[in-house]
Formats: sequence, C-alpha cells, structure tokens
Amino acid sequence: MNVAAMLQPLHLARAFALGMLATLLPVVLSAQSDSTRRAIRDTATVQGSIYSRPFIATTSRVSLGGYAEGNTNYFVEDGLTDGFSMELRRFNIFLYAPIATRVRFFTELEFEHGTEEIALETAQLDLQLTPALTARMGIVLPPIGAFNQNHDSPRWEFVDRPLVSTRILPATLSDVGFGLVGRVRPGRRTTLTYDAYITNGLGDGIIDNAEGRTSLAAGKRDEQFAEDNNGSPAVSARLGLQHRVLGELGVSYYGAIYNRYRVDGIQVDDARRVTMAAVDFSTAIGRVTIRGELAQVGVQLPSSLNEVFGARQRGGHVDVVLPLLQRRMLGQPNATLNLAFRAEYIDHNVGRFSSTGAPIRDDVLAWVPGVSLRPNASTVIKLNYRRHRTRDILGNPAARMGGYQVGFATYF
Repeated sequence: MNVAAMLQPLHLARAFALGMLATLLPVVLSAQSDSTRRAIRDTATVQGSIYSRPFIATTSRVSLGGYAEGNTNYFVEDGLTDGFSMELRRFNIFLYAPIATRVRFFTELEFEHGTEEIALETAQLDLQLTPALTARMGIVLPPIGAFNQNHDSPRWEFVDRPLVSTRILPATLSDVGFGLVGRVRPGRRTTLTYDAYITNGLGDGIIDNAEGRTSLAAGKRDEQFAEDNNGSPAVSARLGLQHRVLGELGVSYYGAIYNRYRVDGIQVDDARRVTMAAVDFSTAIGRVTIRGELAQVGVQLPSSLNEVFGARQRGGHVDVVLPLLQRRMLGQPNATLNLAFRAEYIDHNVGRFSSTGAPIRDDVLAWVPGVSLRPNASTVIKLNYRRHRTRDILGNPAARMGGYQVGFATYF
C-alpha cells in the first residue's frame, strides 16, 4: 500500500472535506426527526466516542467518572538497558452534566505520569440546534484522524499509543475553539458523521524545539487555551461513513498558519502553514477486528533550515485483534482473552538530500504482538512485546530495540 499516493496532495483532502460539508449541510437541516434522533443515540462511531464512556449512566443527572492507566516496561536497545520501571501513566477524571434540553457539558481533567503533568483536556459545551446539527464550543479535540477523539486506554489492547498518532500527528491535541458536529442516516445501515472546528492552532515549537527536527507535538503551546499566537485560526474537519456490517471509514484535514509572523499588527516574518491529512478505518471480519490510521503532514519551513528538518512526514498503523476465549473468569460471566498484533511505520523526513540524491531516513518500523484479558468491557490487562527498528537521518545501520510491557487500564 502506497501511503503517499493515498494522501497526496494535501490540498485535495481539504477541498474534499470542505466540499462534502457544503453538500451535507442541506441534508442535515432537512433530515427527518425520527431517523436523526435514532442517529443521535447511536454512539458506535468515532464521533460518538466522546459520550460513549460507561460513567454516563443517564441523561437526567450529573455524572462523575474517569479512567486509570498504569504499566511496567523493560527494554533493551542494541544490548543496553535502563532496567525495569513502573509508572501510573494516566489518571483522568470525567464530568458530564445535562444542563437543559438539548444542552450538555463534558469535561476531562488529566493527570499524566503521576502528577508530573496536569492538564484540562476537554471542556466542551454542546448546544443541539436540530436533531442532526450541534454547535460545540470550549476546549475541544480537533478531529485529526480517529485516535485524537477516541484515545481512551481502556478501549485499546496495546500499552503504548500508535506512533503515527503521537510522533507524526500531535495526539492528544486539545484546543480552544468552536464548530459544528452532527450525524445523519442516509440509509438504514449507514451513518454519516461530520465534525468541523475553528481553533487557535499550533505554534512555532513545530520547528523551534529541543528535538532538532520537525515535530507537531512540540507545537502545542502553554498558552494555547488563552490566545492565538498569530491571529490566524486553524481549521479542521472530519467526515466519517459507518456501515453496520462493513465498519467505519473516515477522512480528516487540519490546516493552520503556525508561526508568529505578526507582532503588534506589523508583519515580521513570512506566514508558514502546517497541514495534516489522515484516513482512518475500522472493520470486522468474522471475529477479527481490524482498525488503523494513515497520515501525512506538510510543513512550510524557513529557507535557512537544512534538510534535518522535514517538510513532509507520514506514517500509519494497523491493529488486528482476535478473541481467543470468552467464558466466565475472575468472577465475570463474559471475560475475554484476546490475541493482538500491531504493525506501524513512521517517517519523520520524507525526501532526498539535494546534494547527493540519497533518500533521507529518520524513520521507525515497529511491530507489537500481545495478549489482553478483559474481565469486562471497561477493564483490560495487557501484555505486549514491542520491537523497534530505528534509522537515523543518514540511513546508518538501524538501532534495534525490544522489550516487554505489562499494563492495565480501567474506566470507573
């Protein structure tokens, strides 16, 4: 599969997303009430993952919940190891409040690595304008791929998040803004969802960072929830098509000017853009569940930067999960033992050196077999073996890393 051919050029993805939104809006406004009310209740899509957490037991009262995630790690890279370590990676608190008819509020407070990082990840107010059209405002999760919106650890069989989501795309990305979301049912078995936001956007850290390479994750700013760094908002959108039998396919786009090119209204630099395009998918073949994501990033760079910084990045992952055993275990009537496998690849710098014509590397190939035990749908215990092959920018012999991870995650 040629990832670049699927996702290039990025402006076509933007035109497709915006064009589909323009086509969809009249359908949304004229959708029949009965069918759209059923669609609003359907939370199986990526979009519905925000409100499909198990702590939301009813729509008539305030609900409090969250999830916890911990793990142990032991890795060896080229014969060297830092030994065994443990961490409580995340402890997240959810609060949901149905404020009035068609008005609801959801927030998530995240504690990472013990209390090393504390952040308000989500704080969104939803106002349902019609059964198929909702205005959303506050701290939101821009729809860049599926994982940014659907990232809770109890939903995944792997200890680590996908490399493409954390090293190519800047998941988990939260931002202040507003937009429109909704879903309609064009057929009895199909659901079409849409998300479109305007937010503050990423900052200069994309290239001005300690990593010494292009990094969208480093573009997240401390003051991101307080102000835009350049007065030019980011635009993001995702369209998802779900079929009850075939699964879900989504396409998403994110575009913004990331650098501070104006100071006190005076232009001091050229405006430079960052764009992201992603395709996500999930399906089931018999008892086997398959899901994954492909993404490509484009960053306009200053002419002074050399080829160590990538103007293009790309990557993807595919997860395959097979239930091996489902029976009464640990006092639970329907505990499940799963076999899981992930294959993933990321390239931080797509291109060739101008001086030699040799390919620029700086890439990672990884595969992760594992097993997971789910006493119930809300709790998972994970055992993974992770293997990495990492090449530096010059393509020297790859560094090889392998190791074991044991983790747990549970909603509460």
